[in-house]
Amino acid sequence: MIRRGAVGLLAGAALMLGACTPQQPQQVVVVQRPLAQACDTSFVVANNSGATVERLYFSHSSQGGWGADQLGQSVLPPGRQVSYRAANTGNYDFRVVWANGRTAEIRGVNVCRASRITVTNGGLQAS
Repeated sequence: MIRRGAVGLLAGAALMLGACTPQQPQQVVVVQRPLAQACDTSFVVANNSGATVERLYFSHSSQGGWGADQLGQSVLPPGRQVSYRAANTGNYDFRVVWANGRTAEIRGVNVCRASRITVTNGGLQAS
């Protein structure tokens, strides 16, 4: 009986030692997602109205004010357009002032989705 007990004891010890041996590392698979297209913040402001735009303002929607007139010393006559690139991604607010003093605004335009601001006699449109 001592023999059987010793064999059983040795077998139990071997099982316990087998459980303590390091496991083979598991294979880890990393799936890379395709990189999202970078946001193109360039846009065009086109004057399709019948009047000259004397001032153009746009700023990130998180800003509290309009900032400087983006046309500077220039104007935007009917049928003309001007190109810009926004400094940051996100939503922007736009404002124009015509030569007669009338104003129009459009707010919350995502410059990653809209690449054209059109000035019409009825106001501003983003597309």
